[in-house]
Amino acid sequence: MLVPLAACGGTGGTGDDDRAAPGYPRTVDNCGVRTTVEAPPQKVVSLNQGTTEILLSLGLADRIVGTATWTDPLPDDLAAANEGVPRLADNMPSFESVLSTEPDFVTASFVATLGKGGVATRDQFSELGVPSYLSPSDCTKNNEGAGDGRRDTTLTMDTIYTEVRELATLFDVEERGERLVSELRGRLERATDGLDASGVTLLYWFANSEAPYLAGCCGAPGVMTKAVGGENVFDDTRDEWPQINWETVAERDPDVLVIGDLTRKSQTAETAAKKIEFLESHPVTRNLKAVRDKRYVLLSGQALNPSIRTVAGVEELAAKLREFGLAG
Repeated sequence: MLVPLAACGGTGGTGDDDRAAPGYPRTVDNCGVRTTVEAPPQKVVSLNQGTTEILLSLGLADRIVGTATWTDPLPDDLAAANEGVPRLADNMPSFESVLSTEPDFVTASFVATLGKGGVATRDQFSELGVPSYLSPSDCTKNNEGAGDGRRDTTLTMDTIYTEVRELATLFDVEERGERLVSELRGRLERATDGLDASGVTLLYWFANSEAPYLAGCCGAPGVMTKAVGGENVFDDTRDEWPQINWETVAERDPDVLVIGDLTRKSQTAETAAKKIEFLESHPVTRNLKAVRDKRYVLLSGQALNPSIRTVAGVEELAAKLREFGLAG
């Protein structure tokens, strides 16, 4: 049975005082949908860790009534803010559990979560009077067909900055949004200042040992590769995370392996430790030069997905390339 949403506020409002807030209603054009709120949302469900981390970074922890679909522990600077935020599920929550929080706004990082086959479609939430927001980094991707989609347009950090700014606008915290964008830009500049990793080949492994998900050219790993000036050995595919066999990996023999260190439990070889154990024991991979030289860069799943933590991925990758002596 679905939980009724009589207390949700209809179009994103949460009471007469909120509807009277100056500067509202506010609308953003989001992935082909006009998302309108009548007042700053007060009861938000964030269906993916990436959008949750943006909301926490904008100082909106007290507005979040539920989160879900997690891959990693939070960074130290967000952990305390998240302590009182209810987690509806570690993976994808049910529609009923989301509705039980009586949300007045729903956010998500992926069409796979907020769309057909996910928790619910945006139309389903709209029919119940609940506005929704989807990360532009995912709706600019071609999500038709099987797999994780294809990027016909190369992702840049500007798309992630757009997400920060649009959420900040809807929640009436624009100044916080600009400060966050400025901070992220500054961190990227500092991490890559004077860095030159031209000629260094990289491979990004997200999960699964039998049929590994390896990064194509143009998602978050592409942002990192471009930032450090290296080369992704699978930059000849625009698929987001194609499944590629290990024999092909051995043929391309990357200089450095960037490895997802995940805490979820939905694929094989989720943690970095399991991935490295596999790499060093498998007859095809143990002779890769990156494995022989233990050139591993361990990143969170959030860094490997389009998110504000992609900046942390650039920082860690740049630091490791310098440590390996592969970049200036």
